[in-house]
This record gives sequence, C-alpha cells and structure tokens, in this order.
Amino acid sequence: MMQKHTLGTQNIVAGYDGKVIVDGINLSIPDGKITVIIGANACGKSTLLKTIARLIKPISGEIMFDGKCIHQIQPKHLARELGLLPQSPVVPEGITVADLVARGRFPHQSFLKGMTKRDYEAVEEALECMGISELSDRNVDELSGGQRQRVWIAMALAQETDVLLLDEPTTYLDVTHQIEILDLLMDLNRMKGKTIVMVLHDINLSARYADHIFALKKGTVVAEGKPSEILSSALIKSVFDLDCTVLNDPISDTPMIVPIGRHHKN
Repeated sequence: MMQKHTLGTQNIVAGYDGKVIVDGINLSIPDGKITVIIGANACGKSTLLKTIARLIKPISGEIMFDGKCIHQIQPKHLARELGLLPQSPVVPEGITVADLVARGRFPHQSFLKGMTKRDYEAVEEALECMGISELSDRNVDELSGGQRQRVWIAMALAQETDVLLLDEPTTYLDVTHQIEILDLLMDLNRMKGKTIVMVLHDINLSARYADHIFALKKGTVVAEGKPSEILSSALIKSVFDLDCTVLNDPISDTPMIVPIGRHHKN
C-alpha cells in the first residue's frame, strides 16, 4: 500500500498574465481516496490542478505537501511522490509506447546512468496494469485515442508516485473508453491505495467514481464532500446554471443529474 501523505492549499490565489482565476482556495485532499474537481468551463479547475502540481506559481498562498511548502521541495524528489497527467499532452514524434512509458522513470534515475532492472520492471508493470503490453513496440502516434490515454496513464504509473493528478483524463474519448479509463483508475485506488485527484466535466461520472468532490464557481470552492452529501439541484443550478432534477443512479447508488432543457419544462 501507499504511504500516507497530506496535500492541500492555503488561501491560494493563482492565474495567468496578472489575471486572477483561482481566488483564495483552501482545500485538503483526502489521502488514499478519489477526489474530483467539478465546475463550469473557465471556472478555474485546470488552473487549480496545475497550481497544486507546481506547474503554475501562485500569486499568493501556499501548496502544502507533507507539511512542507511544495515550492521548497526539490523537483526530482517531488516527482517521486506526485505524478501529473496534463490535459492533451504532446506526443513526441516517432516514439514507441515502451519508450514513452519509460520516461516516467526519470525521477528515479541517476545522472548519466541508463535504465536499471527496476526501471524496466516498473515499465512492464505499468504496461500490464493498463492492459497495453502488446502495444509496447508500436508508435504512439499510430494508436487510437483510448489507447493513447492508457499509455499516458502508464507513464504516470511507471513514475511510481503515491499521488496522481489527472486533468480531464477522459477528454475526447467515447463513453466506452471513458468508463474503461475511470474503472482502471478506480482499480489503482482500491487495490494500490493511490490518492487520485481528477478534473472531470461529466457530473454523473464524477458522482459515480469520486469519494470526494470539490465544486468550483468563478475560482472559489462553493461546496465539498461526498457526492451523496453535496450534489443537489440547487448546487447544479448555482455552479452550472443548469436546471435539473437529481435522482438515485440505479447502477451505482449515487446521485444522478437529469438536465431539464427549456423544451422539457412544464
């Protein structure tokens, strides 16, 4: 099982080019759980995740990891503990699946030394976990969207971090591949104890797979907790400006959002 970690933010203000997008967020990521960040487009979800991952330096406030400010931790050491799968990562031209997954081993490698036995084992384990061992010699740019996403997640797995941050891991995938990816991530959480933090657009999939949800509106957290505790028609109206009714999902026993369009109102 994974080690226990604490990860959170203290009054984070962050953005781009002087524009504040995330404003005064305090949150504590539940250890060993699946956390999903939801909210309307441009509300600050990806900015928040990138700030937590240290890709964006906050304007003010701190990201704390195991009691230390994340910006005071050596990058290579942090990369052994915290992995990130960004949205729409760029595939290096002509790279094979195995070579891309092997890049996840960088934080564990010594300067000027090649792959060790453990590095090769970690790559093989990640490929097997994602069910793509047979694709190891294929070029990544030849793969389908679902296969590519498995490769990127395998690279993050090969990094062997206890905490995994994923920005829209189901983007551009059809519903079958969305479910496959989310099932695999739940396997990693339940069987290996990984702490997983995701940004997702689909509210119902968020409700199904999340242990904990943070709902963002205009750069601030307006609700947090278990899906069954916070997802209501009033919250969805406030966060997404969407009229809906909330039912019980007969498959997962979680809240299910049923949108109400203007042509279906009584």
